[in-house]
Amino acid sequence: MRLKVLPDAGAVAGRAAAIIAEQARAAYAARGRFVMAVSGGHTPWVMLRLLAREDVPWNGVHVLQVDERIAPAGDPDRNLTHLRESLLANAPLPPAQIYPMPVESADLAAAAAEYAATLEKIAGSPAVLDLVHLGLGPDGHTASLIPGDPVLDVVDRDVAITGVYQGRQRMTLTYPAIDRARQILWLVTGSEKTKALGQLLAADSSIPAGRVTRGQALVLADAAAAGTGQTSSFQGAR
Repeated sequence: MRLKVLPDAGAVAGRAAAIIAEQARAAYAARGRFVMAVSGGHTPWVMLRLLAREDVPWNGVHVLQVDERIAPAGDPDRNLTHLRESLLANAPLPPAQIYPMPVESADLAAAAAEYAATLEKIAGSPAVLDLVHLGLGPDGHTASLIPGDPVLDVVDRDVAITGVYQGRQRMTLTYPAIDRARQILWLVTGSEKTKALGQLLAADSSIPAGRVTRGQALVLADAAAAGTGQTSSFQGAR
């Protein structure tokens, strides 16, 4: 795992956009497509707006969701609402190449299986995503892998449903789907994340984020999250 500390959240978003664009160009040249999964959050929405300005082979880009709240279409709680506003409204990405989690289904277990099948259709069986973007909560959650939730122990499928967390059930990629990714890109901003970031870097398995694979992981953090006023780089244990 590598850590890069940048001055502020804007710098994190800009660096992340540049990295994703570079990965997209390389994947498109090598395999004819770039498949990424994105999480929610304020800094990621800025990242996606900046990504829309980058040199990206949009016709070969496929965007999946890391997780989603069980909420109606268009609800401001939905990551999809902001994903469309941030990326689809600003980039020439074919609308059919954003794949929403089917959280409006009456049968959520079947919907999770349906989304797992979508992953396999786009990224092979088992699905190997080119890049997974993750965030980090102050409680150490990532994606919707939530402390104490049975979803943490799901290893036989790529998509699962959580219990209620902060007022909503969620659909989420599981550890196996995340761990197979060619690149994991963490964005961590804000002083409230300092403790959790330290635990992530230490591979502390007591938090959900600490259990994610580390070999192909890059953490972009702002100085507030890192607890320092200095930018720096760190090469952690793999």
